Amino acid sequence: MWTVRHSHRKDQDGRSVDCRQTLTLSPQPAGTCGRLRIVFDEGPGRYVPGGAPLGSGDVGFIRGPDLNLHEPGAVRALLDVVLARGWQPEERKPVEVDGWSLLEAAAAARAQDAGAEGS
Repeated sequence: MWTVRHSHRKDQDGRSVDCRQTLTLSPQPAGTCGRLRIVFDEGPGRYVPGGAPLGSGDVGFIRGPDLNLHEPGAVRALLDVVLARGWQPEERKPVEVDGWSLLEAAAAARAQDAGAEGS
């Protein structure tokens, strides 16, 4: 199972700043493996929208690949990349990963899958 959350840090005046999208993967049945949090913090050249005009769950590089974290294929692509890079779900401890380090490879896998479906 997975969830997508949009959150902010509060500044000294209590205003919301620093958008972040977090994709949390929770292996089933609960308690059998550790949770994985893939975090996309806003930053230069990146977008992490909190709503209109872009959709909920959209993350991407301003001039580059993007994903929608609500799409099962995007979630699967991110999971495949993080597994290929050594994440061990059976360790049972929660792990947090920088999503930006996974995005290009996951988007490339999605594009390849889309091409294969169109064939």
